[in-house]
Amino acid sequence: MKRRLGVLGWPVAHSRSPAMHNAALAELGLHDWRYQRLPVPPERFEETVRALGGAGFHGANVTIPHKQAALALATHASETAREIGAANTLTFTPDSAIRAENTDAPGLLAALGCSPRGMHALVLGAGGSARAAVWALRGAGAAPVSVWNRTPARAEQLARELGAHAVERPPEAELLVNCTSVGLSAESVEPSASGHPALNQLQLTFDQVGRYPHVIDLAYRPGGTALLAAARAQGVHAVDGLDVLAAQGALSLELWTGRRAPLELMRRAAGSDGEQ
Repeated sequence: MKRRLGVLGWPVAHSRSPAMHNAALAELGLHDWRYQRLPVPPERFEETVRALGGAGFHGANVTIPHKQAALALATHASETAREIGAANTLTFTPDSAIRAENTDAPGLLAALGCSPRGMHALVLGAGGSARAAVWALRGAGAAPVSVWNRTPARAEQLARELGAHAVERPPEAELLVNCTSVGLSAESVEPSASGHPALNQLQLTFDQVGRYPHVIDLAYRPGGTALLAAARAQGVHAVDGLDVLAAQGALSLELWTGRRAPLELMRRAAGSDGEQ
């Protein structure tokens, strides 16, 4: 009987997690394990999660928009997940427990590749990924950490709960982290495209993006997002969301299997055009 894993999200058709995890499971010789997409709308999330353990699932990753709901459903949660207020990794145990962890925070710092200590960091968004980013950056010494969201009240609530600062418009900073879903659609950016729709949704222009020495976009798509295109065109340090996906995914896989995850293989598989 196969041990099943999956990723819960809505939408989730774009997710590269199955390609990434199935490649890793094959490399580790875990041929009786299989990872799949689990598209679940918010109104079906609770009943679906409660049924997964009995359906043969050992664990699941959680993506937009379910990360806070995942923590609320857990019977056990790590201190990290509790402090962040969101979970991206669930483990289902034989005694019907649901254990919650958050690997987004350490995955983000690992993908960044340098210490954010002393940097002014700007986080775009106010969902579960944004909560993990703010928590991770503050813990790693970034100061200040600003939060912008299209709904100001959500930014204010997140900032109040995690000790950050809500802002009405994106200020200049040394590190920009996009935790919104803007950028998932296929778009291109020309150097003159100050009015680019995706950047406008983030209240940024092409030129403004180049003022951030470090840019991380958690959204990912083949060829990169509009935000990453603008950052790379201006020569700043740009971190693809696939790098963050692989880093957090490797930590989840190690939690489920007790085996060291093949991180580089997972990153290659995540970026591959062919499904695995």
